[in-house]
Amino acid sequence: MPSFDPALLTGPQMYKLLAGSVLPRPIALVSSMAADGTPNLAPFSFFTIASADPPVLVVQNSVRGNRTRKDTIGNVEATGEFVVNIVSADYAAAMNLTAGEYGPEVDEFVVSGLTPVASECVTPARVAEARVQMECRLIQIVRVSDKPLGGSLMLGEVVRFHFRDDVIDAGLNVNLDVLQPVGRLSGSSYVRVTDRFDMQRP
Repeated sequence: MPSFDPALLTGPQMYKLLAGSVLPRPIALVSSMAADGTPNLAPFSFFTIASADPPVLVVQNSVRGNRTRKDTIGNVEATGEFVVNIVSADYAAAMNLTAGEYGPEVDEFVVSGLTPVASECVTPARVAEARVQMECRLIQIVRVSDKPLGGSLMLGEVVRFHFRDDVIDAGLNVNLDVLQPVGRLSGSSYVRVTDRFDMQRP
């Protein structure tokens, strides 16, 4: 069984091991707004739940190889607000278009063809095509590393949940067959939630 000492690996090698092992990863399509009012939309697969009460999400912003960061974290630092839109299979291709290396003046809603819809509690727009949308206010940013492929964690408290009518029932159960969430694997690979099994806790 091969073992690896991280001290002897490059950043890209460690990324390859992690991204190929910690999966499938849910995708947060994060909408934010620059201080000048320019909308931004970007996908993040280093994303999960940090707390249920209060409801807090965590989104990791990676430092790129040229030591720059995505526009999202700068926007969130400036405004303290963002929206997490859950990606479904039917608009995965549009989500992928938002992952390009665009300048801060580019509106990825326009690039992707996705539809902005006004939020209720925060300034950034939600994605109308998303069956689940969560408006968030920033709690804090935790800087983990400024090295290339390092990053920072954005912790945001959900201040409003939005669910499409057919996704959720009266008992607050989410219908996965309707949500059709998409997960990230390694490289250019993604996964649909089409094969599930149940196990009861002991």
